[in-house]
Amino acid sequence: MRVLVAMSGGVDSSVAAALLKEAGHDVVGATLKLWGGASDSGCCSVSDVDDARRVAHSLDIDHHIFNYTSEFEAAVVKPFVEDHAAGLTPNPCIECNRVIKFDLLFERAERLGFDAVATGHHALVELRNGQPTLTRSVDPLKDQSYVLGYIQGPILRRLMLPIGGMNKEEVRVHAERLNLRTWNKPDSQDVCFIEASRGREEFLGQRIELTSAEVFDRVTQEVVGRVPAAQLVTLGQRRGIAPGFDGERRFVASVDLENRRVEVDRIEAIMVS
Repeated sequence: MRVLVAMSGGVDSSVAAALLKEAGHDVVGATLKLWGGASDSGCCSVSDVDDARRVAHSLDIDHHIFNYTSEFEAAVVKPFVEDHAAGLTPNPCIECNRVIKFDLLFERAERLGFDAVATGHHALVELRNGQPTLTRSVDPLKDQSYVLGYIQGPILRRLMLPIGGMNKEEVRVHAERLNLRTWNKPDSQDVCFIEASRGREEFLGQRIELTSAEVFDRVTQEVVGRVPAAQLVTLGQRRGIAPGFDGERRFVASVDLENRRVEVDRIEAIMVS
C-alpha cells in the first residue's frame, strides 16, 4: 500500500513512518509548512522540519514539504485571535487537524495517488459493524481522539494511526531501537505558532486590545481580585484565582468582556451550571 505519512518532526510521527516502512508499505513522508513566523513550541519550527527530513532520510523514504502557510493563517491563526477577542477559548489544534491535515492533506494525497494517509496521533481506527470508528488510544494520558472526533467515514477508511496501540514509552523504545534522532525529543507544548519565550499575552497583544477586568465571587458578588487581560482568561481556569471566603478553591465561571467582569465559583457549581 502506498502511504503518505504526515511527519511533524516529533517522535510519534517518526515512529509511525518507521513502523509502516517495516510492515512493507511504500511510505513517503510529508511535512507541512504552516507558520511563517518564529516558533519554539514544537511542530512549526525550522528545526522540526529538519528533524522530519533527517528521519525520512534515515528510513530511506522520500520526503516532501507542503506549504500551507496562507491556509493556516486563515483557518487557524485568524480564528484563534478572533475567539480570544470575543472572550472564547479556542483549540487551534482541532482546527489545524480538521482543515489542514484531514482536508487539504487528504485531497493532495488523493491527487498524488496515495492509498492512505498516516499520522502520529494517539488514537485508533477500529471496524465496528463493518464501519470504521475512531476510538481512544491505549494510552489515556496521551489520547488525542478528542481532536479527531469530527472525522467522517470516508476519511477514516483511508486513515492509518500506527502508534495508537502503544503508550508513549513504547513509542520511544521503538524510536531508540530504530536509532531515530527524535527518540528522546520532548513533546510539543502549548500553541505551536506562539514562541514559549513570548507567550500568548505578547502574541495576542500585538493583534488585539487586551483589557483588564475585576474578578467577582459569584456567590458573594464581592470583588476578589483583578486580571490584567480578560481575553486570556479561560472557563474553568484555576491559575491566578484566589480561594473564596470559605477557603475553597475557585475556578472561572464566566467572562464578560463588555463589562470587564470575571466571575469565579466552586468547581461543583460550575459543573452543574
